[in-house]
Amino acid sequence: MAGGDSALEGVGGGPGNRLLGLVLTDAQGVVGAWSQGAEDLLGYQPAEAVGRSVTELLGVPLPAGIGPGGGPQESRVVLPVRHRDGRGVPLPVSRHPLVANHGLSDWVLLLGPPPDPTGRREREALSQWLLNSSPAAVALYDAELRCVCQSAAMRRLTGIPDEEVRRGRPLVEPLSGRELAEWERRMRLALETGEEQDAFDVRAKPPHLAHSRVYSVSTTPLRDRWGRTLGVCTTMSDVTDVRVARERLALLNEAGARIGSTLDLSRTAQELTEVIVPRFADFVRVDLLEILLRGDEPAPGPLPGPVRLRRMAETRWAEGSLEVLHTADDADVFTADSPAALCLAGGRSALYRTTDPVVDTWLNEQPARVAKARRFGTHSWILAPIRARGTTLGVVMLTRDRDSPDGFGPEDLTLAEELVSRAAVCLDNARRFTRERTAALVLQRSLLPQGLPQPSGMAVASRYLPASPRAGVGGDWFDVIELSGARVGLVVGDVVGHGMHAAAAMGRLRTAVRTLADVDPTPDELLTRLDDLVIQESAESGGGADEGLGGTAAQVGDMGATCLYAVYDPVSSSCSMARAGHLAPALVALDGTVSFLELPAGPPLGLGGLPFESVEVRLPEGSLLALYTDGLVESRQRDITEGLEMLRRALTSPGDSLEALCDQVVRTLLPDRPADDAALLVVRPRGLDAEQVAVWDVSADPAVVAHVRTESIRKLAAWGLEEAAFVTELVVSELVTNAIRYGAPPIQLRLINDRRLICEVSDSSSTAPHLRRARVFDEGGRGLMLVAQLTERWGTRQTTTGKTIWCEQALPAADGPRATQENHEAA
Repeated sequence: MAGGDSALEGVGGGPGNRLLGLVLTDAQGVVGAWSQGAEDLLGYQPAEAVGRSVTELLGVPLPAGIGPGGGPQESRVVLPVRHRDGRGVPLPVSRHPLVANHGLSDWVLLLGPPPDPTGRREREALSQWLLNSSPAAVALYDAELRCVCQSAAMRRLTGIPDEEVRRGRPLVEPLSGRELAEWERRMRLALETGEEQDAFDVRAKPPHLAHSRVYSVSTTPLRDRWGRTLGVCTTMSDVTDVRVARERLALLNEAGARIGSTLDLSRTAQELTEVIVPRFADFVRVDLLEILLRGDEPAPGPLPGPVRLRRMAETRWAEGSLEVLHTADDADVFTADSPAALCLAGGRSALYRTTDPVVDTWLNEQPARVAKARRFGTHSWILAPIRARGTTLGVVMLTRDRDSPDGFGPEDLTLAEELVSRAAVCLDNARRFTRERTAALVLQRSLLPQGLPQPSGMAVASRYLPASPRAGVGGDWFDVIELSGARVGLVVGDVVGHGMHAAAAMGRLRTAVRTLADVDPTPDELLTRLDDLVIQESAESGGGADEGLGGTAAQVGDMGATCLYAVYDPVSSSCSMARAGHLAPALVALDGTVSFLELPAGPPLGLGGLPFESVEVRLPEGSLLALYTDGLVESRQRDITEGLEMLRRALTSPGDSLEALCDQVVRTLLPDRPADDAALLVVRPRGLDAEQVAVWDVSADPAVVAHVRTESIRKLAAWGLEEAAFVTELVVSELVTNAIRYGAPPIQLRLINDRRLICEVSDSSSTAPHLRRARVFDEGGRGLMLVAQLTERWGTRQTTTGKTIWCEQALPAADGPRATQENHEAA
């Protein structure tokens, strides 16, 4: 309601005017307008009356038919109202309801002498005020929906003079399409049913305004004294500000709920476009800096000069349908004077029209741009930088086309900035996650074996399935380690958790296992030392065992880990293994039956104080051993018991090759990408023939050294390895002599003819030899130096009865005569 009495000017107050006072109130009885006549009668000025309760101003309770909540009928009564100076003034008061809206009625109180019996003058005054002075836009239609008359406010809204209305020009001309059809439908319903039609919103553009406005429209039937419907009365009130504020708030709420549902850059960008189109813009495009997608960190602050952007999402509303443009990953270079580059350089949003020189120049750089702008009738642009945590990520381009006649305004620019700023945080989160996950994947791949060795004692195949993108990178690992004496170490482990920390912990554990395996401990000894390392690292990092893991995993820093380590000896076809909280391996026997080995579980790594136990099993040639992590057999869809049974069935038919068997296991247990990392290591042992191994028991007498050399040369001749005789003779002589001189009986020499020629000398002393550099006049100290120079590698390992010194040299057939000659020269 308008304040003061400007809307009631000329109503009441004059000595010849019988209608002395007019008061306009809302449904709750709050005064919205106060005429001069009302001031003359009661002494209150309009500024004092507007906004106060009419009951308070009159100083007397209003009867039920006069006050708030009265029915739609007119009512009259004489009341002893109170003047501003306190005296009582008996005045007739008549109530006239105005336009009904959502069940509530505004109404007018007429104060003055008793009206004539028919109320004609009051009605005339009220009608004149409604048509000429009321701020509400009112139009009356007859039974044929022809406009009979319109108020001044409606005339200002439509811009159509009364003369043209009377000549038949439609009054609803500012509306079009569905809104016009809905308005006519509601007016016909009011005529046919005689019931008021609730308010609904329409958008119209008055001729005298540059932008369209939102109006609330209500339609009420008009009846005569016998209840016959003569026509309809339609009122329109401007609710643009309220509706726009409500729509903007709803849009921001939806943006907060929908944007950022995943940590995927493309999906997050697409969610932003889906929120904006078509409710706010007809076209949205999200471009990110290309360096972000390469994993590089952009420089902080604005980005001046030309810039290369990669398109992440595009959505357009055209011809009443939504179109998602599949142009993601298209890259484009924006020159320094383009709107996008200027937006990034300034770090501020910008509002343009298509006719602006900046946009016009950029469009004309490519004919395709001009053609597209003309095709869709693009007329208004907003470019907003995507900035989060002080970093510029890219730019968002919004346009309005001919489907939206209103161009963007300053308030739209503010809303666009708010929407983009909310999406920027989600995009930055997705970018950071993508970068961390990519780095973790690279780290994990680099820490896993790049290519498994294929030792002569077994055939090996493996599969590693990374977790789904939602779960991230895990800490599963496996390894195959070639040990001395043609033996092979097999490792499989799992670090609980995902992400960079899990991958780094996995790398530390894998490195530690390889380092410990180099000194050839037994499996239980290796796990004991690995457990000590984990406890030490946890103490140094301030961590400890996590009670929440329930004793099934322990901390590596702040992560749990399990491990299984096995050593296979192809000479004896035996395999010694121990596990630290890991799943037991599966053994496929020669007859195809599958069993899970009865192996002491052992505590997970990091608990300390509990022993690990090794178990030795025989692996005959043709059998098969499968090592795996829990991600292969356990998931949300099944428990571990069901997963182990599925693994048993998948291994029952091994197939022709280990690679085919691995594929079969993966297809059976993991038809889809797993939610956790899964590792599988399958080996088929191959024992060495008895002819490939030669063993001599050596007495502790220096005189037998010559005999041992002779027997060794004879065995090499039988193997066809005469070219290796010279180096082997020197190595055997040195190692056996050292065992007789510094070791303890019994002493044993063993030669193994595998891919390399292996020489091992064992004795019962636990004292390990040390390589040292002899001085010029020293008579000894050069033996191990010669062994180290003439062989590819050498070392020592502790056994249950003492120690073994070993060395390996390449076979002449693989190394060639030239290398053998070089060995002779070095000797």
